[in-house]
Amino acid sequence: MPQQVIFTNAVATTLAAELDRLQPNRVFVLTDENTVGCVWPELAGQLPQATVITIPAGDDNKNLATLSRVWQSLQDNGATRKSVLVNLGGGMVTDLGGFAAATFKRGMRFINVPTSLLGAVDAAVGGKTGINFNDLKNEIGTFKEAETVIISTRFFSTLPESELKSGFAEMLKHGLLDSKDAYRHLLASDFQTADAEQQLTLLEQSVNVKRRIVELDPCEKGLRRALNLGHTVGHAFESLALHRNRPIAHGYAVAWGLVAETVLSHIEMQFPSTLLYELAATVYRIYGAFPITCDDYPALLRYMRHDKKSEHGEYNFSLLRDIGDVVTGHACDEETVKTALDIYRDLMHI
Repeated sequence: MPQQVIFTNAVATTLAAELDRLQPNRVFVLTDENTVGCVWPELAGQLPQATVITIPAGDDNKNLATLSRVWQSLQDNGATRKSVLVNLGGGMVTDLGGFAAATFKRGMRFINVPTSLLGAVDAAVGGKTGINFNDLKNEIGTFKEAETVIISTRFFSTLPESELKSGFAEMLKHGLLDSKDAYRHLLASDFQTADAEQQLTLLEQSVNVKRRIVELDPCEKGLRRALNLGHTVGHAFESLALHRNRPIAHGYAVAWGLVAETVLSHIEMQFPSTLLYELAATVYRIYGAFPITCDDYPALLRYMRHDKKSEHGEYNFSLLRDIGDVVTGHACDEETVKTALDIYRDLMHI
């Protein structure tokens, strides 16, 4: 059964109705230290009996230690397979919370209520759960879909500008995967200044690109790998940043990864150079650049070989022939990847 995704700004009443439908014996709410103060008070009245589990904020806390704390709280408070965990927060919360629920008692039900744009457009939908391990992004995880995902834009006003930009990068990726019309419409829109209902319409269009792909390939055997566009290099940038003890937002990493991988697309698939330059200029204007030198290449290449898309230690990418025309599982040699990183640095004025 396809994952149920509800687009609404009436979050509290929708969540209450979904819990009434599921009839859990206990309700748990997982939040982080930011969400518990900014968002939870708006929903608490609808869930008076819920047990709230609060974890530290930030992707550097998406680890085994935090996961163990969640398991411990579920155990201490009597969670069973008939319970429901509500993951209320950004992508870090829905990733970790989904994995905690998927593995506790061999699987309890959960609902995702993403409160960030990045969480809504990417992490909360599609059934991927996981944590980081040994500086590698999402190294441990599983596929487990939420019972329901409730997507809203009503909480975006609490987000800093950088959080909206982070989510917009995944929307750019979906536009590149969808069509030239969708991509042009997205570039012409001003998501940050749109009101909540206008944002919800744009968000629904973007999320539905991912939903169509996931429904055809839920466990990433083929087509779903298209959604990895920008992520092989992007995850390597994130891992390098973690190693430097200067974490970067996932969406920023994806934006920079999109530039590097469209360079590869141009080299390997003849992706149009005019579109490459346009994307690079857009990314640089919105996100600046992730600073790298040729001295960073060995580490970046090592991270790419460890990427989950690499089956035999090769450098494996999803690349574009054109907007809306994606090729998955394309292997590139080391020298080509280094050349793409050189050109990325030129395009990003590094």
